[in-house]
Amino acid sequence: MTSIEITPDVETVKEQLRAAGVRYAIASFVDMHGNSKGKFVPIDHLDNMMGGSELFTGAALDGLPQDISDEELSARPDLTRWFQLPWNAQYAYFPSSLHTEGRPFEASSRDILKRQLEAAADLGYGFNLGIETEFFVLKDSSEGTAEVSDRDNLSKPCYNVATTLDNMGWLGELVEAMNGLGWDVYSFDHEDARGQFEVDFAYTDALTMADRFVFFRLMANEIARKHGHFASFMPKPFADRTGSGAHYNMSLADLETGTNLFATDNDPRGVGISELGYHFIAGILRHLPAITAVIAPTVNSYKRLVRQGSMSGSTWAPVFVSYGNNNRTNSLRVPLAGGRVECRAADISCNPYLGAAMVLAAGLEGVREQLDPGAPRTENMYRYTDAQIAEQGISMLPRTLGEAIEEFRADSLSREVFGDALYQSFIDYKTEEWESYQAHISSWETDRYLKFF
Repeated sequence: MTSIEITPDVETVKEQLRAAGVRYAIASFVDMHGNSKGKFVPIDHLDNMMGGSELFTGAALDGLPQDISDEELSARPDLTRWFQLPWNAQYAYFPSSLHTEGRPFEASSRDILKRQLEAAADLGYGFNLGIETEFFVLKDSSEGTAEVSDRDNLSKPCYNVATTLDNMGWLGELVEAMNGLGWDVYSFDHEDARGQFEVDFAYTDALTMADRFVFFRLMANEIARKHGHFASFMPKPFADRTGSGAHYNMSLADLETGTNLFATDNDPRGVGISELGYHFIAGILRHLPAITAVIAPTVNSYKRLVRQGSMSGSTWAPVFVSYGNNNRTNSLRVPLAGGRVECRAADISCNPYLGAAMVLAAGLEGVREQLDPGAPRTENMYRYTDAQIAEQGISMLPRTLGEAIEEFRADSLSREVFGDALYQSFIDYKTEEWESYQAHISSWETDRYLKFF
């Protein structure tokens, strides 16, 4: 049986904070982008903060759809999930939900995920999630942006030991900080691009993972800055290098026992997942074009989701609405050990609450309707021509943010998950982002055309 989570009382948490040397508490929530926002209070006022004393004007932030005349939003911290800042121990960070007018705010990202977790619980399921964090750490120099290590100059730098050692100042501190928080880092390495790294840590329930992912981006940046560098969570900062994903590793668990319900020793399709897992996959495939707008949410995201470029061997990113075994050319992959589904389209710029809510809602639809995803794809999908892809009836992921927003707009699941207010706010914001990009004149255009004719 899984343990029942008991919320501690405020005075107990105050004592824990004081004993740990904490002086200030942060009531933190996220905007539409998944960036941390919040207010700070001395811990003597933690009880006031828990009661909603810290108020925010939604109109001042992206994707919190409010008029300036609306009642403010109050942050309601989660007492069971706080983090002491490893780089400055006098602060404690409390992931928070938002309330207004005496009830949860419909457009709060964290509450959107909680609604889908409740829907899963109604079916007897818990949702487990692991997110792989890929990102760049670079430094500013007189000649522009540069890698931290002057030896990080190989055409194929992936897994390079020497350049990983050169980065262990900030990287070692980050890993120790994560382990100090109990996140259980089990692997880290130099990734496929110069200046790119990946840190992998243990999966957990989806709400905890989303809280940790948001905090991870804040923490990685702060620790990198301590060492004179900066962390970048731009999905594709360089045209000639691979982009940074945030692969979602997903499974449903029995809510009572914690048993992984995707695990099986008897899969006639040979992929290594249960029939429940196949239904879940089929639901995500049905809605994946719309989901992509949320898990790959920027103009730049679609520079990563390409079939092939001048990268180190491959882009390693999916472009097909397809699933398969350990084969990395599918959007949904069942890794070699089986028992989980990996969504490879998600990138490091996503809002994890919204992304997890969308994939869970789609997967649960597949479970309810007992959808079948068809036969798994085990071949290298990149080797097919466009004509062969069309002949086989394989759909493509959106190729631009503009296409993705149209898919999001057209899919009823989007409004169902986001609610009316955030659904429209997300569309409006991302449409403006796309139109602004289209109107921009890039250096590529002037270099190519200014004196061309």
